[in-house]
Amino acid sequence: MPKNFVSNTDETVNMFKNPILEKFSRIHWSVPLYIFVPVIIFFMYRSFWVYHLTGLTVAGLFVAGIFAWTLAEYILHRYLFHAHLPGKAGARLSFMMHGVHHDYPKDSKRLVMVPVISIPLALFFYLLYRYSFGSALAAPLFSGMVAGYLFYDMTHYAIHHYNTKNRYWHMLKQHHALHHYSESNRGFGVSSKLWDYIFFSNFRNTKNEDAENEIAKL
Repeated sequence: MPKNFVSNTDETVNMFKNPILEKFSRIHWSVPLYIFVPVIIFFMYRSFWVYHLTGLTVAGLFVAGIFAWTLAEYILHRYLFHAHLPGKAGARLSFMMHGVHHDYPKDSKRLVMVPVISIPLALFFYLLYRYSFGSALAAPLFSGMVAGYLFYDMTHYAIHHYNTKNRYWHMLKQHHALHHYSESNRGFGVSSKLWDYIFFSNFRNTKNEDAENEIAKL
């Protein structure tokens, strides 16, 4: 059976000749927490003490933001990260965006989103919410989406580097292992399988030797 990866150990490959660009293509898993936990706190503070929203409103919009992230995660993973871009330049860009992760799935420095991508993406969604719903409603909605993103990033890292007996984590690890080692054109949800069920992209075949080896480590 052909392998769907180059290396299944914690090793990496250089993507850039420029050492500065290469440095910015790698990140410790904890960096998103240092950047975005203060963002969540800031917008939750504004939700209550600047915009004076009720607890029920804040809670509802926060949950809606988490839910919105799961959809954004699915769409980005399926239609952007797995896009087949034309030409050599397109293939190169596809590799840099996501292909490198499939070739080196346990590379611990390329498992969470680098700030040069996550910060502009966060700004895009904040402005989208602000101009769609106004500053007050955007604050808790955006906080929830950022929380959903952090859960996704931490989950993705944990799936590749930690084992647990928890049934929910076991389910997510099985799902993601099949995406990596069996059918990369299915199973695009990482923090949730919801949208794979809704959009019929769940797995048809759950038997794969490499995936089963990963799952057996749990």
